[in-house]
Amino acid sequence: MIKTIIKTLSVIFLLLIIIVFYLSSFGIKTKKFNNQIASNILKINKKINLSLDQVNYLLNPYNLTINIKTKNPKISLSGTELRIKDIKTNVSLKSLMYGQFLIDDLQITTKEIKLNDVISLARSFQNSPQLSILHKMTKGGFITANIKLNFDEIGKIKENYKIIGSVKKSKFNFLNQLRLQNLNFDFDISKNNFLLKKIDTEINNIKITSPLIKVKKDKDLFFANGQILNDTKNFNIQEFKQFFDSLSKNINLKKIDYSSIHNFSFNVNKNLKFNDLKVETILNLKELILNGKHLKLKPYFTNFVEEIKLKKHKIIINYKKNIFHIKGNGNILLEDKSDILSYEIIKNKNNLSFDTKINLKNNSLLIDFLDYEKKVNLNSLFLIKGSLNEDDKLRFDLISLKEKNNEILIKGLYLSKNFKIIDIDNFNINYKNNKKILNKLNLKKNNSNFIIEGESFDASKIINNIINDDEKDSSIFQSLKSKIKVRIKKTFINETNYINNLYGTINFDNNKINYLKLESTFPNKKKINLSIKTNNSSETITKLFSAYPKPLIKRYDFIKGFEEGYLDFYSSKKGDVSNSVLIINDFKVKKVPVFAKLLSLASLQGIADLLTGEGIRFTNFEMNFSNQKGLTTINEMYAIGPAVSILMDGYIETKKLVSLRGTLVPATTINRSIASIPVLGKILIGDKTGEGVFGVSFKIKGPPKDLKTKVNPIKSLTPRFITRTLENIKKN
Repeated sequence: MIKTIIKTLSVIFLLLIIIVFYLSSFGIKTKKFNNQIASNILKINKKINLSLDQVNYLLNPYNLTINIKTKNPKISLSGTELRIKDIKTNVSLKSLMYGQFLIDDLQITTKEIKLNDVISLARSFQNSPQLSILHKMTKGGFITANIKLNFDEIGKIKENYKIIGSVKKSKFNFLNQLRLQNLNFDFDISKNNFLLKKIDTEINNIKITSPLIKVKKDKDLFFANGQILNDTKNFNIQEFKQFFDSLSKNINLKKIDYSSIHNFSFNVNKNLKFNDLKVETILNLKELILNGKHLKLKPYFTNFVEEIKLKKHKIIINYKKNIFHIKGNGNILLEDKSDILSYEIIKNKNNLSFDTKINLKNNSLLIDFLDYEKKVNLNSLFLIKGSLNEDDKLRFDLISLKEKNNEILIKGLYLSKNFKIIDIDNFNINYKNNKKILNKLNLKKNNSNFIIEGESFDASKIINNIINDDEKDSSIFQSLKSKIKVRIKKTFINETNYINNLYGTINFDNNKINYLKLESTFPNKKKINLSIKTNNSSETITKLFSAYPKPLIKRYDFIKGFEEGYLDFYSSKKGDVSNSVLIINDFKVKKVPVFAKLLSLASLQGIADLLTGEGIRFTNFEMNFSNQKGLTTINEMYAIGPAVSILMDGYIETKKLVSLRGTLVPATTINRSIASIPVLGKILIGDKTGEGVFGVSFKIKGPPKDLKTKVNPIKSLTPRFITRTLENIKKN
């Protein structure tokens, strides 16, 4: 009996083991519990419609649960069908036996599903403004996922859920400004933690990749950090401009080719507002080309082709709280010749500061107003430190150029939008210019005024600019209103001539000189002085006196061999019209090409020969003329001497046209002509009888470099000529 019972129990136990083994290994397939499964899913969300075919039930003998698995179920949500690969869940054996059927967990493995459909599914569980915005920004893409959910006794999802999967070919559009295309990545999502892996995409057509981005939730904030990489590529500049526009509106990109690593972090609140963005970028710049036309570098780099090229630069860019900090170095090409550039740029909102160093060797540098040129293959160090504010006012704290024994130093220089000087603290130069003249000078600010003092200075460039001024605003200052005291030991007025101990005062008001008084002496102890004064009638009076005019006349190429004499100049200017008188007394010249041509054409060869020999002496030269907007009108130019005299008038359009006419008479003819005048001639000349009146009238006209001369003999002198001659005789 006992043996029979044991055998029976053994068989039953064996059968149970076989049944358990079969159910745990192979399970059973049935549709019996499909309605219960669907009803439990409805408890999670009533909008989900689940359609099942056969379901496989597999026993887990260790915890007495049933593993339920179904393949290719159909889930529809608001009319949209989601493609599901399989669904797995576990229920307790006890609840299944008693018909309670409570789901412990749920594992869903999807096929490729449209990304917008998944967002719609998420919104069905918990609709929020963030998901609504995300749904609008999402323009395409597919997702596959493995979702693991655990439920409590009332069917609520526990916080230990896990979602892993991948997104492919997705597209996003953020406010029509930031476009993500072909976005692919893997993801791993758990409570308060989001991992995005193996990311590659195109942002505004810029290809980027990222190995990992982490997002962590803390209350209502999401904290993100990660790394973005991009490979070297020639980018579409129009797509890349936004970054540089935020840095400076004056940067005009033409080409950029680089690779980079970006480490970033930021946080996002529940309203999708970004805060505390931090970015560190390590940029390996292969080539960057800027349009530098607006920088006006052509006057300084003569072969400048209006492009600035940066090559082989390593740049570190840090961004934090609206502050860009850029530090880098590499090659700079201004004339297709490479030099070394290093720089540090900080942009804080609308203010930009910079600290730049250029090792110039292969490029030349020209500073025209200083008559300085750094030749090619000469090493020099060029330092620039300053800032640019929101009003586009440029401040240079330091500009320094050092090349061998030459040095140019500027401190506290303010420039306006049109590159005019607003203010300057100090300007110090110590260099030899292109004429090998030493320029050793210091300008320093004293309250609102300035002091200029130095050992030696070449002022010929400044003098030329003043003489050649065509009445346009050629001032380098925006609005100069200061008193300048001048003390210079040696001042060159041309390449070989100089004056000693130049001293005096210059007062400026709105870029105009309203008072000037300068005095100096030539090496031969002869004096020169210049004064300018504006009277109560707003009339500017200029006076220049030189007891040694030769160096001043020398600058005019058409007069050679000027000797002796003294010069007296007077001018009054009101508005844009000036009236002037120039007097030069007791001098001689050896060569005046136009004058010699007139004498030759008039068959006065003997007098013409004097111009190439000992020279022609004049006792008096006087010219009355006026200037207005580039037009010089010569009312009268009169010169008289023992050999010849001349009277002339006309006009000169600057760089366009010369038109002159006049009378030229040998001095003996003048004497005889005057002697022939009844009573008056006898008084002035005596009883001498003239042999007849003879003179030459002439016309000179044409462009300055192609003058045409016409000469006609005349039988009688004009009353005007005689009058001027008599006036001169009376003076002497």
